[in-house]
Amino acid sequence: LLVESGVGLVRSGGSLRLSCEASVDIFSKNAMGWFRQAPGTEREFVVVITLEGHDTIYEEAVQARFTITKDYAKRTMYLQMDNLKPEDTAVYYCVSGLYMSSVQTGRATYWGQGTRVTVSS
Repeated sequence: LLVESGVGLVRSGGSLRLSCEASVDIFSKNAMGWFRQAPGTEREFVVVITLEGHDTIYEEAVQARFTITKDYAKRTMYLQMDNLKPEDTAVYYCVSGLYMSSVQTGRATYWGQGTRVTVSS
């Protein structure tokens, strides 16, 4: 089970942090990451982090602005989003899968319900 939180409306240039709490069986065994889907578009990969938290892969458009972290005590993954832009407006999905590659390519086993982020210009 993946439960996201952090829905928000922010101005361009602002910051927002999304959270994703995972059940123990998911958090202890899988890579985790985020996808997003803007209105009228396909879901797109945002970022993935390994089970151990040692490696990350970011989509190029967010690499300098977003940071993914994990809190193992809380079984929670975070996405810190800074310098937000209107094009970051989307529903963000927490995802998890056994391998980084499966998460990155949209073949994650587990998907959260999505949380909406709106960035106004």
